Amino acid sequence: MKVALVGLGMVAGTHVRAIADSDGLELVALHARDGTKARAFAAKVAARRDGVAPRVHDGLEALASDPDIDFVILCTPPNARADIVEVLVDAGKPILMEKPVERDLGAAEAIVERCERAGVPLGIVLQHRLRPVVAHLRRALAEGVLGELAVLEMAVPWWRPQAYYDEPGRGSYARDGGGVLINQAIHSIDLTLSLVGPVARVQAMARTSALHAMEAEDHVSAGLEFANGAIGSLVASTANFPGGPESVTLHGTEGSALLRAGRLEIRTRDGEVQALGEEGDTGGGADPMAFTHAWHRSVIEDFAVSLGERRAPAISGRDALAAHRLIDAITRSSTSGTIVEVATEPARGQRA
Repeated sequence: MKVALVGLGMVAGTHVRAIADSDGLELVALHARDGTKARAFAAKVAARRDGVAPRVHDGLEALASDPDIDFVILCTPPNARADIVEVLVDAGKPILMEKPVERDLGAAEAIVERCERAGVPLGIVLQHRLRPVVAHLRRALAEGVLGELAVLEMAVPWWRPQAYYDEPGRGSYARDGGGVLINQAIHSIDLTLSLVGPVARVQAMARTSALHAMEAEDHVSAGLEFANGAIGSLVASTANFPGGPESVTLHGTEGSALLRAGRLEIRTRDGEVQALGEEGDTGGGADPMAFTHAWHRSVIEDFAVSLGERRAPAISGRDALAAHRLIDAITRSSTSGTIVEVATEPARGQRA
């Protein structure tokens, strides 16, 4: 399949490497607001693959109408999404989009519903779901290895230097939609919700620490009540120097599971211990791009296969809204200082 890349920020290189390592996929086109940057990026791609450069489309409409493109990977900041999605949807181009869907829940719902009404496939790059050990954890939960879940913990002890937030718009509501919640913790939130189901109520505090000069939050703590009766917590930060791997811990009546980056450990009450995978680096330190492109490759390959099989991708736009609903509730709880109900999924075509 032929792939186009729109938006050439820091994650674009990860997508280029993931596409290059995927069988049957080829990067054939690029578009960015800065045409000079796009041509320089295309030249770097050409240097890696025997001089063959992807085409640079100076206009988005030209890219959208290119019949040689099977789907588009969208890597722009969230504030640039809506207009680009509109052009791609009008052209019927399937879209694989970097997280988050948009800056807030309402805008994210609007994009998802626009694609659904037009019948245009929309996938979201929330690659933590496709770590190899996650499939094993899903099976263990389905088989009741942990028993009835009682306590769940999410921890995102990451670090970002001030230089990271000195880039114009980064960590702002206007461009990014917020700070650590929607940009970093969204991965652990999405993964946890995909494993155990939705949160019903939340009480939270989101603040900006003295370690960063930025508009949005760099530290969040939240108490969670899950719809299945379990209780839990989320602590997420980009103020934890020098930064460490994120983790999800599940405690049940028959055992516990710790998923720390790419490593899974399951301990059951009868003394059995299972350990799989390797921890590895996930970009939790000063270099946000210090992580493997293998998980992006899995998302991209699944999206390509889903188009051929005419099925939903592993992480659809509607799937991603669950994380947006919890982020919205955490933000509202922090602002109000009260316990907040998490919005439930509206019926298709209806807004919450």
